[in-house]
Amino acid sequence: MRFKGERVFVKADGSGKPELDGAGRAEMKYRETDSKSYRPSAGNLFPDDEASAPALSSSSSSASSSPSSFLSASSSPSSPRPKAKAKAHTTSGHALELWTDGACSGNPGPMGIGVVAIDGGKRRELGEYLGVGTNNIAELTAIDRALDLAGADLGKRPVRIYTDSAYSIGVLSKNWKAKANQELIARMRRRLTGLHNIEFVKVSGHAGIPENERCDELARDAITARR
Repeated sequence: MRFKGERVFVKADGSGKPELDGAGRAEMKYRETDSKSYRPSAGNLFPDDEASAPALSSSSSSASSSPSSFLSASSSPSSPRPKAKAKAHTTSGHALELWTDGACSGNPGPMGIGVVAIDGGKRRELGEYLGVGTNNIAELTAIDRALDLAGADLGKRPVRIYTDSAYSIGVLSKNWKAKANQELIARMRRRLTGLHNIEFVKVSGHAGIPENERCDELARDAITARR
């Protein structure tokens, strides 16, 4: 199936239909080998119109051979196609979506950042180790790196930045007074000056939002690997 334009794998029952929990959410993975799964709403999952993809494992080569398995949409012809929610989702595809998160092992401590950039069906991920510092520095730097990924698109098209850092949104877009990190904040404010098509969106951290969770995973992996 596809989630925000990206091909994903969704746990399905023996008939090939996505398994939903009591809240109407499916279990999803970005890659077969991922140990971590996510639970998006079924209304945010779309059938894959591309040619049939291979099954994830030998046990899923036939949908009826196992009570449940992770399948791509091409292996699940009976998956329902969302209607109203599908239309609402596609209208937001005109904006470049930048998901960001910063992590810190101790505060201060080793810092890492994670960025996921989504442009229609295209996706790019970035994880980077920053050295020792604070969580706020990591959150701000994640946004800075996301703007780097936007590149020439800045100022030419809508850009939507998703972050779970109220601090970053406050000092960058709400004129909060910066008591620390003043040099970094001043530079980023100059970068954002005059860019009226950038929107900051506050999301809840560690709440199961797939892209936010993925950014957190990239940031923490970067800290662990010190890369």
